[in-house]
Amino acid sequence: MERIEVELFTDASNDAVVRLPPRRFPGVLIQGDSLSVIRDDVARIVEACDQDDIAEAREEAAYLLSSLDGLLARYTAALQAHDIPIPFSQAP
Repeated sequence: MERIEVELFTDASNDAVVRLPPRRFPGVLIQGDSLSVIRDDVARIVEACDQDDIAEAREEAAYLLSSLDGLLARYTAALQAHDIPIPFSQAP
């Protein structure tokens, strides 16, 4: 294990925006339990597709997309608050 100093751009929540040295852009630190929830969401989508339950797959995918949109909004807001350019094209 190595101890390093990082820059924290948001509160230290389940999805903190941080920049590790020597990275140019910050990233999102996702806690292990939150990562597990995302994985389970994707597994439910795959399972629904395997069962040809398109309505269920779409509902699960819409929920996951909404969650990721919220995370992305938090990330972009943190970068904008610190005058850091957004490192990707934003969806319309």
